[in-house]
Amino acid sequence: MEVTVVGAGVIGLMTALSLEEHGHRVRIVAAATGAQITSAVAGAVWFPYRTGPADKVAGWAARTRAWLEDLARTTPSAGVDVLTGYEITPTSDEPWWSAACELEWVPAPVTGAPGAWRFVAPRCEPAIFMPWLEAQLVATIERRVVLDLAAEAGDVVINCTGLGSRELCDDRELQPIQGQVLITAPGHADLGVSITDDRDPDAIFYVIPRRGELVVGGIARAWTGAEPPQVDDTITQRILRQAAALGIRVGDVHRINTGLRPFRASVRLEREGRIIHNYGHGGAGYTLARGCAEDVVGLLG
Repeated sequence: MEVTVVGAGVIGLMTALSLEEHGHRVRIVAAATGAQITSAVAGAVWFPYRTGPADKVAGWAARTRAWLEDLARTTPSAGVDVLTGYEITPTSDEPWWSAACELEWVPAPVTGAPGAWRFVAPRCEPAIFMPWLEAQLVATIERRVVLDLAAEAGDVVINCTGLGSRELCDDRELQPIQGQVLITAPGHADLGVSITDDRDPDAIFYVIPRRGELVVGGIARAWTGAEPPQVDDTITQRILRQAAALGIRVGDVHRINTGLRPFRASVRLEREGRIIHNYGHGGAGYTLARGCAEDVVGLLG
């Protein structure tokens, strides 16, 4: 079957790879690639954050985690490492996504936290993983803007345009969510440990190690501006205060990245005639990419 994938973020490329693995002929069309896309600046750690529906997310996330863990074992050059993840929660009630992995409640894992849920957390390093993923494909990427999915060639068209689907599909359920992260030197942080503190949803904090730096965030609030968000110094200072309060001694700030995540209360993964939609993964694109890609393949029949 001849398939056109629209979008070249982690969702689009992973979908294209799964399609090729099942023998389909794939072409990829995307308005942006490389450093210009949201996937390039993501924290890219496995963590089912702000996405749904819960029953499907658990399956997508579990399959993606298994695939990433296997890749970390067999292909270090892909830029995937397995970390120990901690989620600091308001109570010791199990997280809604607990079916996706094994969890253990541990007391006082860091300064100022009464307890946290510990789990295995694969992490992709986007600057390594995304080029690696693209290199696995037979298909090349055609750079151009798509204005009409139905006009694209192929037996089936897969829509993986993320936030672009708000206009392309007139989907008002899809909302831009502001993001801001600091890229810092490792300092004295443990490069094998990822920590998320979501006790205050309006001031979420996380630290995600890469191989030679840290991603420290963050913010996750609806964005209503006409232009993309600019660096907000008050957010930067709040993030650094939270790191210090948790006893995490980050290094010098190298740069600050801002952007918009494609949030939707439920991921849209469904078929409409010859078009299959696969978008709205919010901040969990790397967490759900493989599982969703496999379900897209299943929809081809």
